[in-house]
Amino acid sequence: MKKPAHTIGIDEAGRGPLAGPVAVGVAFIPKGFKWKLLPGVTDSKALSPKKREVIYLAARTLQKAGVLDYEVVMVSAKKIDAIGISIAIKQALARALSRLEKRHADIQFATDVFIKLDGGLKAPATYMCQQTIIKGDLSEREIGLGSIMAKVTRDRYMEKLASKSPYLAYNFAKHKGYGTLEHRVAIKQFGPSDEHRLSFCGNILGK
Repeated sequence: MKKPAHTIGIDEAGRGPLAGPVAVGVAFIPKGFKWKLLPGVTDSKALSPKKREVIYLAARTLQKAGVLDYEVVMVSAKKIDAIGISIAIKQALARALSRLEKRHADIQFATDVFIKLDGGLKAPATYMCQQTIIKGDLSEREIGLGSIMAKVTRDRYMEKLASKSPYLAYNFAKHKGYGTLEHRVAIKQFGPSDEHRLSFCGNILGK
């Protein structure tokens, strides 16, 4: 089998929060891409919010110019409660890949794209050239870019929620739905909202 010409990097953001969606970021890096166009890419958690935003905006500009492509798919808290976080991530990952594949119909994704995935993530078996890499978001820029696109997309969603009246009490803009002490106290005081993952809040709610 010939070596794939293009690369995809995949990571997720928001697996563990008590509220909000989980996001899967998929970055499509075509053959010959020059990483000097997108300096500083690494694991989103290793970057400041300001630096993540700079890279995110630069990647969007490159996407509009047709230099690279990406897709972020989010799955709601309600859906996570219904099917579980692992299945939610698996479905989002497959959906993101399918959307990219439709946009690049001239490329055989099954054989001509090498997919790199972080941690325990796996692409559907139909994608023959794939590798799961522990801490891949740190070692592989493609995965790092996927993590940044997912993280910024999700953070922006949580910040937007924070300004709406049903969610003011939870201060989502500060903790992005993660289980900080402040957030746990708010859940106990005000109860969960429709953006909370009830399956993650059992200990707080005494269930």
